[in-house]
Amino acid sequence: MLALDLLTPSLPLLVPPETFDGFGWAVSTTLTWRCPLGAPALNALDDQLPLGMAFVLRAPWESIPTELAWLHVGRARAATLGLTDQLALAPYAIDDATDLLFAEKRPPAETFWLAADNANALYWALHDWSHFHNHGEFTDRPSTELQCDAAALAWLWINRANIGLPDALWEDYRRDALANHLALRETMPETRCPPPQVLSDAGELRRLAERLVG
Repeated sequence: MLALDLLTPSLPLLVPPETFDGFGWAVSTTLTWRCPLGAPALNALDDQLPLGMAFVLRAPWESIPTELAWLHVGRARAATLGLTDQLALAPYAIDDATDLLFAEKRPPAETFWLAADNANALYWALHDWSHFHNHGEFTDRPSTELQCDAAALAWLWINRANIGLPDALWEDYRRDALANHLALRETMPETRCPPPQVLSDAGELRRLAERLVG
């Protein structure tokens, strides 16, 4: 099993301020991640529901929809992680968690730890981790998603050596995230979102990540 506290330092605001009513309401520092394998499977980015991933609750929280964590990581891998009847955030309830963490002022790092066995799941978990720390009404989805995509990619870059993520796969993820973003913008031409320079320029994104950790 691999267990790490991933560095997840807060990003600056990259989109119009009206995108969020609680930008940075909780300061992001780390995400505790446990991988039942010695290293995550290095799979392609997939914007469908990620498999092999669970935000496991550190303590009971009756406000949010939950499911047994092992349902999402598999029985054998759950046993490796020491999971038996522990509950995890239901995969369909990311928005519920984003709203309730903000409403109840629950620090995400004190609420969840992450179980994930593949790089795609790790990307989307980090994307969600950004949502958890930055609350908004989700009325301008391209802006919200750009902030979270940039966070996920920056945090992957910062932690890539400890994760075992090749630079080439990170670059694949960056290009795919950009393609997903451009496709989303086409469906919402009224967006206030700025051009996605932070995603299109790999060097700029890497420099942003490096500034976050000094």
